[in-house]
Amino acid sequence: MSHVIDQRHPAGRHGVGRTTGSRIRQRGLAAAAGLLAVVAAAALASAPASATAAATPTPYLPKPTGAQPVGTTSLYLKDTSRPDPWVPTVKFRELMVSLWYPAKAPGRHRARYMTPKESELLLKNGKITSLPADVLSRTRTNAFTDARPAGRKHALPLVVLSPGHSKPRAELTSLAEDLASRGYVVAAVDHTYENVATTFPDGRVTTCVTCEIDKNPAWWEQLGRSRALDVSFVLDQLTGSRPKWKGARLIDPSRIAMAGHSVGGASAIPAMLKDSRIRAGVDVDGTTDAPIPGSGLSRPFLFLGRQSAYTPGSGEAAATWERDWKQLTGWKRWLLVTGAEHMSFTDLGLLTDQLGIDDGADIAGARAMEITRRYVAAFLDQHLRGKPQPLLDEPSARYPEVLHCTVETKTCR
Repeated sequence: MSHVIDQRHPAGRHGVGRTTGSRIRQRGLAAAAGLLAVVAAAALASAPASATAAATPTPYLPKPTGAQPVGTTSLYLKDTSRPDPWVPTVKFRELMVSLWYPAKAPGRHRARYMTPKESELLLKNGKITSLPADVLSRTRTNAFTDARPAGRKHALPLVVLSPGHSKPRAELTSLAEDLASRGYVVAAVDHTYENVATTFPDGRVTTCVTCEIDKNPAWWEQLGRSRALDVSFVLDQLTGSRPKWKGARLIDPSRIAMAGHSVGGASAIPAMLKDSRIRAGVDVDGTTDAPIPGSGLSRPFLFLGRQSAYTPGSGEAAATWERDWKQLTGWKRWLLVTGAEHMSFTDLGLLTDQLGIDDGADIAGARAMEITRRYVAAFLDQHLRGKPQPLLDEPSARYPEVLHCTVETKTCR
């Protein structure tokens, strides 16, 4: 099976694999994808293709809550110091990275959410055939392509985002746009061959080699270590002596954090263990695999996840957080969102709502995203900007869905 599509040659094979793994771990979202497919098919199967396309709403991302316009650009990075971990015949590691940043003024062209081919392959991965193949590529964003960056030299904190396994970096766009509007530089990484579709500047589209690999805990730990290497390389390229982005002078290299969803969030721990430049980490709904050594990890860390999976004492997923909790020796919080499902913390929860697909969540996608944005921003403001955030210390009447857990007593309120 081919794992590179050359869009200049339509006859190329479109190799796409599906993630395997236990239902408890919920890494590849196979169960959720199946549910989406069933519900979407039931809702739209009777409509002709032309009518379905006409009736499909234009998806959109919520407006950022910060005061500044948002610019965005993409970077192609090539690490010649190591071969690709999943395709050893490729003698170097290639990465695509999206950057979002505060801009001096809105630009003329809103950024594209993803390409039509990426939309097609993502829907195909979820077995969703009842929507136009390019529908996600039409998603309206709030950032402007290559808008002029705003800020003083070495003044802006940097946040690296890592998506879930098989998912594109685009799934974290709502969070990235919001953080950029609040004065952060945000870098979202596509981990090549771990995603159903990554498009490179020369037209190639790599697909998901790792989706076809049988998974076990040791493999997930290997994946986390690989992502840690990717993140360190991205930091080198953004904060080194010859940065790859013209606006890199704005970044304060002493204020860097990492956040991610699913295995992208879990990977924050091995990334922090490997790279002391990462001063704080956020795991959003990701079962962890890389044990923290006995010496512990003293930098700030936030767990944010579903009540149904991560209530202390409730099962395998929560047990991984409990193991790590004991070794987190600095500031830490364990927050849960009632009614959320795995996708609720990403754009996919928003977009499925807008497209009439039930993802099983009891909380609206827009509300879940509001919570995700608010709590991640509060964590970053406190630990990268030194601004105390009472929101992180106790339950809030404004966000009654968010529970604060005391792990030692296995209680959440």
